[in-house]
Amino acid sequence: MAAFGAAARAGADMVELDVRRAADGTLVVHHDAVLDDGRLIIELPGPDLPDWLPDLETALVACEGMAVNIEIKNSPRDADFDPDDVVAGGVVDLVARLHMRDRVIVSSFNLRTVDAVRATDTGVRTGWLTFPGTDLVALIAAIAAGGHTAVHPYDTSVTAASIDAAHDAGLEVNAWTVDDVDRMKELAGWGVDGIVTNDPAAAVAALRAR
Repeated sequence: MAAFGAAARAGADMVELDVRRAADGTLVVHHDAVLDDGRLIIELPGPDLPDWLPDLETALVACEGMAVNIEIKNSPRDADFDPDDVVAGGVVDLVARLHMRDRVIVSSFNLRTVDAVRATDTGVRTGWLTFPGTDLVALIAAIAAGGHTAVHPYDTSVTAASIDAAHDAGLEVNAWTVDDVDRMKELAGWGVDGIVTNDPAAAVAALRAR
């Protein structure tokens, strides 16, 4: 939560966060399926979670003034794999209740999950996260045909040509994770739409200086 506030003070346009579900369906913001003490989040009801672990609603409210990229963690390799995309439905319902459709994009490495969000037809924007080494140009047509808003590629997969191809298909390109200032400037020069970084203050300074 402190980091979200720091990002806002640094001038960030958007916060990226990860969401998983607890045993009672509570949506919580955490990267890994396991807490530092080894307990699985999916095995703990909301009231038993650590006080420092925010639920998604609390985090979204704390990001007032910024857009939010909600990444749904849903890997078949994880203990909390959600084959029925219950989390996707819960995220869409919460975003609608908070009237945040215009400030949120929902992403996932699991294409079925972002398809499930898109299938709700509530106007929530969606983006597909891709792994290092992915041939973006080969995927762009399928992403656009699925009605998605964006592709979220790993930094080293991004080229000027892939950004142009995505834009031609009506897709935004939001690259992750870029901490090198020169690379930020290069991506911005190519017309990238968003840069995920661990250092928002450096990114804001670099992009303003262009």
